[in-house]
Amino acid sequence: MRVIGLIGLVLALAIVGLLVKKQLGQVAKPVAPTGTTPPSGASVGDVRAQSRQIQDQVRQSLDQAMQQRQPVPDDN
Repeated sequence: MRVIGLIGLVLALAIVGLLVKKQLGQVAKPVAPTGTTPPSGASVGDVRAQSRQIQDQVRQSLDQAMQQRQPVPDDN
């Protein structure tokens, strides 16, 4: 009886493996949106500067949010 259970388990695992392989094969490769690519004349420095600017804006927003945060009263 244990052999039949083991064979059933292996068979179920094989079926699941085949289904996963089939599903992963059908997934389309992601395509970069055309609007987000930098122009052909843009240098790497421009992209780095934009990245740094975005990071600074996020950092400033987080700092402002932390300063505006109200202290939580203790339950004691």
